[in-house]
Amino acid sequence: MNHPEEAAAGFRDDFQRLHEEIAKVIVGAQPVIDGVLTCLFASGHCLLEGVPGLGKTLLVRTLSQALDLQFSRIQFTPDLMPADIIGTNIVVEDESGNREFRFRQGPIFANIILADEINRATPKTQSALLEAMQEHTVSVARTSHRLEEPFFVMATQNPIEMEGTYTLPEAQLDRFFFKLLVTFPGGDDLAMILDRTTQREMPRGEKVMDAARLTHWAGLVRDVPVAPQVTSYVVRLVTATHPENPEAPEIVRQYVRYGSSPRGAQALLLAGKVNALRAGRFNVSFNDIQKTAHSALRHRVLLNFEAEADGVAPDQVVDALLKTVDTKAKVA
Repeated sequence: MNHPEEAAAGFRDDFQRLHEEIAKVIVGAQPVIDGVLTCLFASGHCLLEGVPGLGKTLLVRTLSQALDLQFSRIQFTPDLMPADIIGTNIVVEDESGNREFRFRQGPIFANIILADEINRATPKTQSALLEAMQEHTVSVARTSHRLEEPFFVMATQNPIEMEGTYTLPEAQLDRFFFKLLVTFPGGDDLAMILDRTTQREMPRGEKVMDAARLTHWAGLVRDVPVAPQVTSYVVRLVTATHPENPEAPEIVRQYVRYGSSPRGAQALLLAGKVNALRAGRFNVSFNDIQKTAHSALRHRVLLNFEAEADGVAPDQVVDALLKTVDTKAKVA
């Protein structure tokens, strides 16, 4: 490996190149682009939530254009079945008349999967992604099929209170590295969007990175060392999301039904490593962890009915955690 500072500088340059290529098409939404790329370099899946028409699908499609990877789009609908995603065995007859079952791959066999409007499909169909997202395999008729690396699921969803949508199962939500909220653009950004999208020629991203390069940087992310006090801070942040923990803030004890799983801690630490490399450093700071705490924890903190009645959102819980959990570690 190169000198750590040189490696971090190379990572920062490639991250910025990819960001700039996407920004040629996507106006504004810099935090969302940063979050998607953080998932990418941390080898994690990403969930984008927002009302229709905010460019969620366009963002993922543009990302696929900027990467030399196989892209597949799955449009989730109420009548979509699991076999439509992972594939199925079909009967094939050869020239001699012999018949046999052969596996026909579904659209999930690609590097980047756009699961568009994922919460419009039933929970049964949504669960077809569980094994693929965690194990990078799919199982059909007792046979396991390995998915090609790298493998990412970039899902979009409409807010769950909208008509014709289904809540994603908690087990599936937990497999998403980040949940990013896509908001309505400001006036200046909206004017620029109109300018770009109402001309004869639409902007398009150019390929700037291949699978080998991406895999190299994903490995570098995991090589970044983490000081014990930073790891301790991540542990205390995540354990404080559990209402039964004596160090949990009042808002957690009152409004949280279940706290974050260990995957939340993994996401915090890996995202912190990406943030450090983006800053040209080969060490993780407390601020690197805090920057992406909302994206890593908002979908892993499950609220109770009292929270819904009082209008409390998961981001308010994360705000309280960042204010109350001290960065001063108790390291043995």
